[in-house]
Amino acid sequence: MAQKIQFVVCVLHQPKLLIFDEPFSGFDPVNANIIKDEILALKEQGSTIIFSTHRMESVEELCDDIALIHQSNKLIEGKLDEVRKQYRTNSFEVGILTDNVEGLMYDITQKFTLTPAQFKSLNNELKLEVQLGTASPNELLHMLTQRGQVTHFMEKIPSVNDIFIQTVTSK
Repeated sequence: MAQKIQFVVCVLHQPKLLIFDEPFSGFDPVNANIIKDEILALKEQGSTIIFSTHRMESVEELCDDIALIHQSNKLIEGKLDEVRKQYRTNSFEVGILTDNVEGLMYDITQKFTLTPAQFKSLNNELKLEVQLGTASPNELLHMLTQRGQVTHFMEKIPSVNDIFIQTVTSK
């Protein structure tokens, strides 16, 4: 409750600049959402908001521009969407129901690189992560729809958390 009061006192006069350190720490999911919504409302009203966090999902929800810092070194900075585009892998998660798994696997490995996928679903479908290489997503989708019922088809765009881990462990 004390944190909520501090937040209210801090934003009551609608400041043009707000600096937060771990703004959601200690809040349950309901109260964290209330604080997040208020921060977004302040952003929409023109306030500049700077915050430090280890919660990368908060970064993805709230930030337009980011700087990833590790051991006092700035490793990445820029517009969030541009940073995520730089780390794209040209991979797609695919779920497909098919009566001919062996035939599909043979055909698909002739053109694409495959690894098992880890996404959750309610079906018992074949789950793959497909690296497109030079092929287009439409080529992959066409091949899949000819061989079964596609239940899941999504580009695997790395999260900020994945980017941070990849960047820190490669240094």
